[in-house]
Amino acid sequence: MEPVRQVEGRAYPWGAKNIDTDIIIPAHWLKTTTREGLGKGAFETVRAQPGNIFDDPRYAGSPVLIAGDNFGCGSSREHAAWALADMGIKAVIAPSFSDIFSGNAFKNGIVAVVLPQEAIDRLVEVAKDGDVTVDLETMTVTTRYQDRFPFELDAFRRECLMQGLDEIGLTLSKDTEISNYESGVATARPWIAAGAGNESTFVAGAGRT
Repeated sequence: MEPVRQVEGRAYPWGAKNIDTDIIIPAHWLKTTTREGLGKGAFETVRAQPGNIFDDPRYAGSPVLIAGDNFGCGSSREHAAWALADMGIKAVIAPSFSDIFSGNAFKNGIVAVVLPQEAIDRLVEVAKDGDVTVDLETMTVTTRYQDRFPFELDAFRRECLMQGLDEIGLTLSKDTEISNYESGVATARPWIAAGAGNESTFVAGAGRT
């Protein structure tokens, strides 16, 4: 996972509310065994409508999506976060998110920013002709029009995003501490290691007299 310290660029000024995971990525796309290419199916039903925002050349490749309340509700499919990431979205700004979607977004390097509806309304207008910046260092969303909206983010998630660490990466980063702990346990409680080694012997000899 790549480190995320700042996301800057055009933003999709959508603002739609109650966007569920089936709208983000329809169920028939879940048969894939890879994350690559899911961006093509993202918002498929929305893209079927003429003049939709996702096919507007002004916002092509935008790294920020401005959405409405309750974004990512519905199923727990992680494919929703995969699809957003595959289409290049690195931050979603909304008044609220589904807890499961928020967690999936974090695990895939997408910043889920919560701002009040007044800020969302302003950003939707500004994003029509200007860039939006999400800064994890200063914990703010800013625009070239001097807008500055502070936001909060769980300290653990913020640190992981800024360092580019998912759950596996975080565990690997503690490899030395884990090895030292296991070595210490083996020295202080050798019977634990010995017991683990005798399990196969015990099982192999089960039923003998």
